[in-house]
Amino acid sequence: MSLLRPLLNQYLRLTEKPHMRKASGPDALRRSFEFKARLFFHAPRATRLERGELAGSEALWVRPRRGPMSQCTILYFHGGGFVFGSPRTHGAMVAALACRADADAVLPRYPLAPEHPFPAALDHALAAYQAVRATGGSVIVGGDSAGGALTLSLLARLLADKAPLPEAVFAFSPLTDLTFSGDSFASNADADVELPAERAHEMAQMYLNGTDPTDPLASPLFADFTGAPPVWITAGDTEILLDDSRRMAAHLQAQGVDATYVEEHDLPHVWPIFHSTLPEARATLNTLGAWIKAQTGARAVTR
Repeated sequence: MSLLRPLLNQYLRLTEKPHMRKASGPDALRRSFEFKARLFFHAPRATRLERGELAGSEALWVRPRRGPMSQCTILYFHGGGFVFGSPRTHGAMVAALACRADADAVLPRYPLAPEHPFPAALDHALAAYQAVRATGGSVIVGGDSAGGALTLSLLARLLADKAPLPEAVFAFSPLTDLTFSGDSFASNADADVELPAERAHEMAQMYLNGTDPTDPLASPLFADFTGAPPVWITAGDTEILLDDSRRMAAHLQAQGVDATYVEEHDLPHVWPIFHSTLPEARATLNTLGAWIKAQTGARAVTR
């Protein structure tokens, strides 16, 4: 482990966790995250981030500044408890991953709760996937935290509809169980340096708006994934959502899915977002980039 890991953990424990615990509501979280992302997260110089559209809504496209055009697109859904976050907050991390995976990427601005409760985000995720799929080439779908929930829920919906599937799926620290029944939700409440467990139910209620939290399209831990493509999941052993990842990977494997689960020690929730400073974040992106290239064959054509 790097020397920066404990410093980052201490910073998050002293600043981010108290801020998330005391924030007055989604608007405060949104403003804060947008500001900090501009300050701390920077895309590789080899990429350019372009505002555009996807499925009739705003999206952020990640493309290489030069060289061959990829035939693989990463469709990425940002985290933020379904109530905050945006393509801009996560664009730099996805750009760093796209470089390593020899892929283009797109981050759609999906509708957030409480203004747009379930299933608005999932409906938009489906429309975004269909739009990317229609362009041809390989499609990899990924997300983090609540965006990881959307990613896995989208996969479950595609399977239920017998629709064309992505080549592979990945998730950083996904939220998979909105009943919060995993043991780690309580046992890691103090150890988690970023997420305050006591506010999780509040965000879930904003998103669900009365929907049963065991609905498999809201909590993918309860969904059927028989016939799914390969799935890659990672989480840290001090996260309150650790058991969401552990149980999700076991659930997938029990249904015959080629599911890879990588558990890391003492790293914060969705640590790859700190790729600009944290060596462990870059190492995880390196591992995932290589995995994505193995799923797609890293095919490319000249522009």
